[in-house]
Amino acid sequence: MRVIKTGCFALFLLLAGPAVAGDAAAGRAKAQAQCQICHGENGVAVLPGAANLSGQQKEYLREQLRAYRSCSRRGPQMNVIAKPLTDADIENLAEWYSSIKTSVEMPK
Repeated sequence: MRVIKTGCFALFLLLAGPAVAGDAAAGRAKAQAQCQICHGENGVAVLPGAANLSGQQKEYLREQLRAYRSCSRRGPQMNVIAKPLTDADIENLAEWYSSIKTSVEMPK
């Protein structure tokens, strides 16, 4: 019985799939090619209205890029830019921007 339970658990893990980890170096290359014009080389926006991406949570970045890609989140420029992104591109970009460390300074 124990062997069956262990086998079922192992099968569940295989079907659930491995946790997807992005490649920060690939994300950095993609960001340099496509994102830095608006979001800056270090993920700090250089254009008014563009979001700061550095230090954002990985899951948040993933979800927003997917939403822009599917047009469920509207942003004319981002919808066009996100449309051709693959799932791997999104994972890599999320990995890159979430790996950039930021600091916060409270006002006095």
